[in-house]
Amino acid sequence: MGEKIKVLIVDDSAVIRQTLTEVLSSDPDIIVMGAASDPYIAAKRMRDEIPDVITLDVEMPRMDGITFLQKIMSQHPIPVVICSSLAGERSETALKALEYGAVEIIEKPKVGSKQFLQESKVRLCDIVKAAAMAKVTRISVQRPVQPKLTADAVIEKPKSYAMVKTTEKVVAVGASTGGTEALRIFLEALPHDAPGIVIVQHMPEHFTRKFAERLDAICQVSVKEAQDNDTVLPGQALIAPGNQHMLLKRSGARYYVEIKFAPLVSRHRPSVDVLFRSTARYAGKNAVGVIMTGMGDDGARGMLEMKEAGAYNIAQDEATSIVFGMPKEAIKRGGVDTILPLEKISRGVLQACNQ
Repeated sequence: MGEKIKVLIVDDSAVIRQTLTEVLSSDPDIIVMGAASDPYIAAKRMRDEIPDVITLDVEMPRMDGITFLQKIMSQHPIPVVICSSLAGERSETALKALEYGAVEIIEKPKVGSKQFLQESKVRLCDIVKAAAMAKVTRISVQRPVQPKLTADAVIEKPKSYAMVKTTEKVVAVGASTGGTEALRIFLEALPHDAPGIVIVQHMPEHFTRKFAERLDAICQVSVKEAQDNDTVLPGQALIAPGNQHMLLKRSGARYYVEIKFAPLVSRHRPSVDVLFRSTARYAGKNAVGVIMTGMGDDGARGMLEMKEAGAYNIAQDEATSIVFGMPKEAIKRGGVDTILPLEKISRGVLQACNQ
């Protein structure tokens, strides 16, 4: 049996500290070593024992979470997961924390919401495990987890892929842990007339809009949070909204997206598998797939279906991935045509689209 992942919870709300402690302690791979109401108390606790992962609120008395994060990263780097509410400025600050080295964002539990906790329980624990793997060299023992739904829960697998090849290309991208920075690097390198892009990044509800706005401000392509029936256009990237699946559809020569609320797939909503399966069905040979850093196997099955439908697929390499879970699984299943370091993926996509 491997060592448990030690987590330190830092939040000024006693209710949130208690809720997170209960949720994380329910996982046999995780132990909550302590809970602190502010960074000063957390720092004192860390003198006795160093956690594997810290969950950190962004707004606290005495010292804010961003300042504490910067101190951690400059003095003793530890994987940090930002635990934030959805209020506008707070979500903006939480996203900024990713630039300062935080690994992931989780939505602050809604007090008294049993449905939220029931559905998010595995997700919260998975994020902490991913954070531990992102920086810690030891490999935690992976125990069996509850059965995962496949993309069948949202879209039926096509019996054949009869899509004719056209000049209009669609790029479908999936990412999770470490993906926010990976997507920034990928999208910043694309020209203003790049092919239409559809993206699933595992991220809580409402954070995706702010994330898209920040990318839109720095990229040549336009970036927006997808809405139902948005047309996929050259020079534009559509990011699936948090907590909803995004499917690629086609009507005549027009590609568009469908946004729908449906069961978790591969324990995620949005799911990369759902996007990739719909891309296999409706774009086929006209698609290029990209799978990036992330824990787990979401996207691996869908990427193989894309390849079987004639798409050209790229996986991020291990050296540049924060967590080499999703790309590794896609490669293992045989769904990947080429493996590239992060900084070369944009060029690889453009070359594949021009072939």
